[in-house]
Amino acid sequence: MTLGDETLDIIARAYAEDLGPNGDLTSQAVISPGQRSHAVVVAREGGCIAGIDVASECFRYVDGEITVDEKVTNATIVDPGVVLIDVAGPTRSILTAERVALNLLGHMSGVATATRAFVDRVGGTKAAITDTRKTTPGLRSLEKAAVRAGGGVSHRAGLYDAVLIKDNHIAAAGSIAGAVAAARADVDPDIVVEVEVDTLDQLDELLTTGADRVLLDNMTPDELAEAVRRVDGMMVTEASGGVTLETVRAIAATGVDIISVGWITHSSPNLDVALDFIAED
Repeated sequence: MTLGDETLDIIARAYAEDLGPNGDLTSQAVISPGQRSHAVVVAREGGCIAGIDVASECFRYVDGEITVDEKVTNATIVDPGVVLIDVAGPTRSILTAERVALNLLGHMSGVATATRAFVDRVGGTKAAITDTRKTTPGLRSLEKAAVRAGGGVSHRAGLYDAVLIKDNHIAAAGSIAGAVAAARADVDPDIVVEVEVDTLDQLDELLTTGADRVLLDNMTPDELAEAVRRVDGMMVTEASGGVTLETVRAIAATGVDIISVGWITHSSPNLDVALDFIAED
C-alpha cells in the first residue's frame, strides 16, 4: 500500500527528532559498516494490529537496502509471539530504524486493540464505535487509521470538515436554533452539521432546526433511549461522555447510531511489540 504524504511526513519528522544532527551514535560506534543482519518484529502480546505499513516504511525510510516482508496485514488479530514483519539488511540501519518503527506500530496497534474491544462489546446492536478529536497532536491521521483497523469508524477529521456545535458555541451564539441557522448560512450544503445537547429539552429545540446529527452528551441509558424515541430517525444520534467497556453495551442497547469514545485514542495502552535479531547459520 502506498502511504500518503501526511504519513510520510510524520515518519520523516520522527526520525529527524530521533537522529538530530549526529545520527545514531551508538550503532555507528559499535557496529561495523559492512555488517548485515536478519531480524523480525514480533508481537509480545495478543491484539489487533495496525500500522504494519507505517512500520515497514520506517525501515525503508532509514535505508533503501533494508528488505521488508510483512507477515500480517492491518486489522489482523494476533496471538503473542506472532511475527509481524521480517527485515534484512545493514545492521546499523536496522538498529537505527528500530525504535521509531516500534513506537508507531505499538501505538497504532494499541489503539486498534482498544477499539476492537469496544466494537466486540456492542456486537449485535446497530451502534458503531467512533473516535473523537482527542488525539495526539501530529498523529491524528495514524490514530484514526488505527481506529478503522480495529473496526471503528472515523468522526470528523478536524475542525475543517464538519460542523460540531458544542455547549460553548451555543452559549456564545445565544441559542441552539441561532447557532444552527448561522452554520447553515455559512457552510456548503453537503457539510454535516451536528449539535451537542445534554438535556432532552435542548433536544426538543434542536429537532426544529434541521440539523444532521445530535451528540447526546453524558446522558443516562434511560435518557438516551427517550432521545432516540424523540428523534425517530430525523437525524443521526451519537452518544458521548464517559463511555467505558463496562457501560458501552447498555448505551448501545438504547438504539443510538454512534458511540464516540475519546479513550481509544488518548489513553489506550501500547501493544507490546519488539525487534528480535535472528542468528544466521
